[in-house]
Amino acid sequence: MTVDRGRVRAGRRLRTPGWPLIEESDARMTIVKDVEARGLRHCETTALGVLLRHEGLDLSEPMLFGLGSGLSFVYWDGKGMPFPFLGGRVKPFVLTQNLAGRLGLRLRTQETTSPRRAWENVAAQIDAGRPVGLQLDSYHLDYFQSQVHFGGHVVAMYGYDDDQAYLVDTDQQGGAVRTSRTGLARARAERGPMTARHRSFTITLPDGPLRWQDRLIPAIEACADAFLAAPIANLGHRGIEKTARQVPTWLLRAEQPRRDLPQAALLMERAGTGGALFRALYRDFLGECAELIDNGGLRTGHKLYGEAAVMWTDVAALIAQAGESGDVAHLERAGVILHDLSRIEKEAMQVLRRL
Repeated sequence: MTVDRGRVRAGRRLRTPGWPLIEESDARMTIVKDVEARGLRHCETTALGVLLRHEGLDLSEPMLFGLGSGLSFVYWDGKGMPFPFLGGRVKPFVLTQNLAGRLGLRLRTQETTSPRRAWENVAAQIDAGRPVGLQLDSYHLDYFQSQVHFGGHVVAMYGYDDDQAYLVDTDQQGGAVRTSRTGLARARAERGPMTARHRSFTITLPDGPLRWQDRLIPAIEACADAFLAAPIANLGHRGIEKTARQVPTWLLRAEQPRRDLPQAALLMERAGTGGALFRALYRDFLGECAELIDNGGLRTGHKLYGEAAVMWTDVAALIAQAGESGDVAHLERAGVILHDLSRIEKEAMQVLRRL
């Protein structure tokens, strides 16, 4: 049995390896055993890591991101949006679907419009001894450091009691954390951009041998194809080029430049991206691949994404400085770097598409 059900007696403080500290309580807890509650840099790869390690497959975060063909780019300035959004990865949950399909994992996804059914779906899996992935809006999570609506956030849940849910989030958000079941229900029920209908999911390994090393080149080539053949100018290397043209106008575009520009920079560099708008994660993935496969194209791609990661960090710093100072010269410099980034990433993906 992989579930621990018990009552924590009042007046005691317990810590089990991998669990959050349990304060004095009289709540009945249901906890999945053998969960390594380790937060990583990005939310979806953190949740995938928890679920797959529990199944016996331990891959690095860059490997999870790369095997899921997670790298992308979008410049999103939709109608009614207060400020443009820069995204450096595929849509929420697509990374999980890509990874499962590529490795032959059994991905079971449940969605519902009923909050009651949504809770039953999750509790049934935890009662059976299996951690569960959840897609939700981070705004309603008690522990979250910044109260911003983001409906594409993903966590792993591995336990609950009468009042609390026990989650694993990114290292930045605390790793092993707790939130109220009321807050969790609100987070899962939220509607809006990138949200899902109380989505929960579990993953199990295939019956036969899992040769994930054989899927590295197909994952890289698929990511490169999608990046180079993006259907609209807001995506891929053309999206980066569009951003280069738009960024110098952001002081005029922003309602509150001192708030909006530093926040955009923060999202690029620290909000679960692993730094450099996910380019650092993809650089590390290509580096791990180059250690496993002797391929000149891999080494070239790794080198180019190493350059790109540094440049994206520079862009984020310039955007933040523009908001703090009100000096458009910082944004003009960022635009110049973005023009170069569009060229470098296009070149890198053209090489990686032909491995």
